[in-house]
Amino acid sequence: MEYSRETYVRKLLESIGSGQIKIVTGIRRCGKSYLLGTLFKRQLLEGGVRPDHVIEIDLDGFRNRPLRDPNAFLDYVDSRVRDGEKHFLLVDEVQMLDSFSDVLNDLTRSCSLDVYVTGSNARLLSRDVATEFRGRGEEIPMRPLSFSEFMEQYEGDVRNGYAEYVTYGGLPPVTLREGDERKAAYLKSVLDETYIRDLVERYGIRNEGDLGDLVDVLSSNIGTLTNPTKIANTFKSEKHSTLSPRTVEQYIRHLEESFLFEKAVRYDVKGRRYIGANAKYYAIDLGLRNARLSFRQLEETHMLENVVYNELRGRGYTVDVGVVTSYRRNGAGKTERVNYEVDFVCNQGSQRYYIQSAFALPTPEKVKQEEASLVRIDDSFKKVIVTKDGLAPHYNEEGILMMNVFDFLLNPASLQF
Repeated sequence: MEYSRETYVRKLLESIGSGQIKIVTGIRRCGKSYLLGTLFKRQLLEGGVRPDHVIEIDLDGFRNRPLRDPNAFLDYVDSRVRDGEKHFLLVDEVQMLDSFSDVLNDLTRSCSLDVYVTGSNARLLSRDVATEFRGRGEEIPMRPLSFSEFMEQYEGDVRNGYAEYVTYGGLPPVTLREGDERKAAYLKSVLDETYIRDLVERYGIRNEGDLGDLVDVLSSNIGTLTNPTKIANTFKSEKHSTLSPRTVEQYIRHLEESFLFEKAVRYDVKGRRYIGANAKYYAIDLGLRNARLSFRQLEETHMLENVVYNELRGRGYTVDVGVVTSYRRNGAGKTERVNYEVDFVCNQGSQRYYIQSAFALPTPEKVKQEEASLVRIDDSFKKVIVTKDGLAPHYNEEGILMMNVFDFLLNPASLQF
């Protein structure tokens, strides 16, 4: 069995001949190597590229350790370029190559080479691609399987598939395993032995226990506003820890750089500015989050919110937490300021959507509560409420698009209804 990962294959194909170094980044085990070495390579060969014009180098492989030396790497690539026709260089785990950015920048001078690389290292984040590759790098961030990709191989109905997806996540090696126990065991093992261990070694973290406690806190509070000072105070009061806000902030940055969590910051919709230190953190893969908590905190409301967030990010939107300020008279007749929260303010180019995630809307009062922030936004961008269940996509009396999570997740154009 295999997953098509059509979105990422298409992005790679569209980038052919751009003159840029294509850099596929993302969390470990999300399928970067498979994307480059199997799916993309297959498309090249089917498109007429000769096999000897595809140069593959797996720098994680033991036998290729000598090629981690820049000079040996360049000599090998030069030996494989046979003529003036286009050659495709596919390099897996490029961060294992010494001085990799200088080496790859040197290769871009050759008109015969189109360069594609994968990497999981923090040095390959968006903010570093421009500087490391001096404007010659094009990042293609890759995420775990979306729900629609997950359902390509799932043998069952959509509701059971959703339940499994939000429990065990979208890492391909997990989804291809049979049985709940095997899935859970793999997630726990890879989280401790790969992700956490990688963080400790990469950043020289001396107190692994504090890092683990922070992962627990962020995992337990997905979708909850917090900040490093608040977390440090919690550590101090509950764990008698001396972890400072600055260290907490640094650890969180490391977790983001390793693609385990992402941050959504607060945005004043009417004031059109970012505000405050508080932010929300979401797990890039819910399976890893649940494994960290031993599958004990499976709150459907929070997991729905995380799934919606991940889907929006996978579709290429930037996602913020919206704040809408309004005024009302209190019981004493005085005017008071009230802040209403919009779960997600999503932007992509000229497109913007305001989205609420609501597990259920059992009563008119609950509907009004979820609509409260959206109806107070006075621009013309689309407002959406996504629920766990519900009718087919439709607009309510307030002009808000209502849809259930299955229609939202399975249709990449769902927001255009």
